[in-house]
Amino acid sequence: MPALLDPVVAPGSLARTAQPILRADDLVLRPWQPSDAPTLVAAYADPGIQRWHTRSMTDDEALTWIHHWPDRWKQETGAGWAVTDDSGLLGQISLRKLNFTDGLVEVSYWVLPAARGRQVAAGALTTLTDWVFDDAGFHRVEVHHSAANPPSCRVAEKAGFPLEGVMRRQALHTDGWHDMHLHARVKAGQRPDRFRGGVGITP
Repeated sequence: MPALLDPVVAPGSLARTAQPILRADDLVLRPWQPSDAPTLVAAYADPGIQRWHTRSMTDDEALTWIHHWPDRWKQETGAGWAVTDDSGLLGQISLRKLNFTDGLVEVSYWVLPAARGRQVAAGALTTLTDWVFDDAGFHRVEVHHSAANPPSCRVAEKAGFPLEGVMRRQALHTDGWHDMHLHARVKAGQRPDRFRGGVGITP
């Protein structure tokens, strides 16, 4: 059955390009490297990251996770970046789902305990969202997080993602079903003043 509308983003448009390195202020979002594996293992041993992302990670699993991201980029099923600065790895941010037909992506993120309280997640989210809109051509970016996780709510709001509603009992965590908050920005939305200054892109 023929569609009456063309996809908002042409399928294949990401796979034809290299995953970019994104830069804003002192943050660098880059593709994952095998040398990141020990920090990943330590991150997924953190109780907070385990609680909201519902997994742990062994050394072998960390390497598999890292090597899986280039395949997801080529298949256009997702994309992951390590969030870094001059001191090293600070966290991660990823496109968990990509809907080319409707121009919709969902973003997930976490920050290592030592980097929390520095607006790392909000800066990374703003930087990635700018690229998603301005370069990749998507129309809407969503953040889903547990309603029991107020810090993630603050991150989304600082990055210009207003709360749109609550998805009741939408995600299963280790302690049972959680209501999930839905935050979103659309392409016409205003970028937060705190993170103005442009995004540099390295192919």
